[in-house]
Amino acid sequence: MTTRTGIVAIVGRPNVGKSTLMNRILGQKLSITSRKPQTTRHQILGIVTEDDTQIIFVDTPGIHKGQDKAINRYMNRAATTAVKDVDLIVMVVDRTRWTDEDDLVLQTIKQQRAPCILVMNKIDFIQDKEEMLPYLEVLSGKHTFDQIIPLSAKTGHNVDRIEHLIRSYLPENPYFYPEDQITDRTSRFLAAELVREKIMRQLGDELPYEMTVEIEEFSHDGGLIEISALILVERPSQKRIVIGDKGYRIKQIGIEARKDMESLFESQVMLKTWVKVKSNWSDDERALRSLGYDDRTQ
Repeated sequence: MTTRTGIVAIVGRPNVGKSTLMNRILGQKLSITSRKPQTTRHQILGIVTEDDTQIIFVDTPGIHKGQDKAINRYMNRAATTAVKDVDLIVMVVDRTRWTDEDDLVLQTIKQQRAPCILVMNKIDFIQDKEEMLPYLEVLSGKHTFDQIIPLSAKTGHNVDRIEHLIRSYLPENPYFYPEDQITDRTSRFLAAELVREKIMRQLGDELPYEMTVEIEEFSHDGGLIEISALILVERPSQKRIVIGDKGYRIKQIGIEARKDMESLFESQVMLKTWVKVKSNWSDDERALRSLGYDDRTQ
């Protein structure tokens, strides 16, 4: 049997729906999502094997500007390196909102040889669909995109079309990964991301980006996985926010994260969480590396 396998980078500025699109095509939640920009911080592979094709998606942090902490430099580096040596680039934009950061993404794409499909996402939010046609013309004038596809990653509208189109760009190759593998990331990494997602969703407006999660214990004993998650913040006031009144907030974060972990790992999970202050970790290159922000260490 002739098989097709290829690497597809999903790129765009923050909060345009890159992770939601990959999760939708995979048919399960792999990349974390929230309404806050810069939720995704790492390159994450999502692998879908179906019929005679294997698509290896690279979900990337949003390319952004205006912030110069070490963690921001890391995220931009992770996104811009992801488009090198891929078979196809999928650039995602948010409806009819083109910004300077979209220009920044496009500059990166123009330096690559790979074909590029432009996805106009979140069209379910466009009340007057007649607005789309003239804007699609505007988009087609920005670059020689191979295709421009309007869709909604949230509802699934037109997602089957983009998936079918992606398959047509894949070269003949043997599978790079086993047919049942969905990512190259470890369970420990995925557990940390799920805890971080719940914090972002519950405290996005209260807690800035100086928060990360480190898994200190991940042990599987029969039908039970025991996980210890350390939440790192930069200031005592942030620690109080995460813990909440009488520990209510951190308890809710733990309950929601555990539910998603049990679904992802298909096992009962016992999750312990606590919070620690680690000053200035987000602008310290050495601290970032020790926490796994080192271009692929987990």
